[in-house]
Amino acid sequence: MTVAGYQTLDEELKRLKTVERPAVIAAIAEARSHGDLSENAEYHAAKERQGWIEGQIAEIEDKIARAQVIDVSKLSGKQVKFGATVSVVDEDTEEEARYQIVGDHEADVKSGRISLSSPLSRAMIGKEVGEVVEVNTPGGVKAYEILKVEWL
Repeated sequence: MTVAGYQTLDEELKRLKTVERPAVIAAIAEARSHGDLSENAEYHAAKERQGWIEGQIAEIEDKIARAQVIDVSKLSGKQVKFGATVSVVDEDTEEEARYQIVGDHEADVKSGRISLSSPLSRAMIGKEVGEVVEVNTPGGVKAYEILKVEWL
């Protein structure tokens, strides 16, 4: 994952541990003070929320523990690889697009970050400026020419 992706995960983990976890513990304590727990909807909702929060914490801790953090600014080269920001042009529509290849959990197509495991990324890996890549899409095969490879 990229450094930015790691920082985002780390911030989310800290928020869950320092804000969400204490808030749900307080909500459970409040609901307990209302008496009979078997018919207490607030208690059951708070316990369910607590389970979700603990699951999120465990999942993020696992991702962080297994992460290989790569500082993209220290990378270079002409070939497309993880972390590269690639400018492409659709050969049919002449529409240009720019994507950064990132880890799976960092992907957000609307902000121009595509997953390393996406079909477009897999097609571009190892290619250089000027090469054309073909990608199978639900609408058929699309061809993209690589215009630029950057390391930002």
